[in-house]
Amino acid sequence: MTPSQDRMPPLPPEAWSEEQRRYAQPIIDGPRGALISPFVPLLRSPELMDHTQRLGEYLRYRSAIGVRLTELAILVTARQWTQQVEWAIHAPIALREGVSQATVDAVAQGRRPDAMPEDEAVVHDFCVELHQQRQVSDATWARAQQRFGDKGVMDLIGINGYYSLLSMVMNAARTTVPASPAQPLAPLG
Repeated sequence: MTPSQDRMPPLPPEAWSEEQRRYAQPIIDGPRGALISPFVPLLRSPELMDHTQRLGEYLRYRSAIGVRLTELAILVTARQWTQQVEWAIHAPIALREGVSQATVDAVAQGRRPDAMPEDEAVVHDFCVELHQQRQVSDATWARAQQRFGDKGVMDLIGINGYYSLLSMVMNAARTTVPASPAQPLAPLG
């Protein structure tokens, strides 16, 4: 097996078990519109896939911090995990939602963007600390709590955890990157 070979490629729908079909259909019928990349390997554990997708649907589409900031948190998480699929999917969405190209480029390079709106700076700093330090300083916590309140802070933590889970799944399964104009991430290092 070569390092780039997808360990859990898509299963043809006609080969799905009844359980796989039952749990895949809400994903297909929901806002995602298809059984997209992270759910391809997760389909091997249908109930886990179901619980995971419901959590993700809330965090991605309805989090208390809003879509633009959610997309930034997803990019920071994808960068921390060098997760190419999430990056390819979410970099264009982040740009469409109003995150600047300069911010996306800086995150891709693993550095703090030079100029961001304050709400983006709070999200960026919180996410980086959480991933790199495995905790958040009192000062960063206070900035986030003041800006987003308890619910927003909890949703921000949830976004980081959820996209870390998806990154682990896809990095371990070597899920292939969809065709995308996004620049691939180089390993941090």
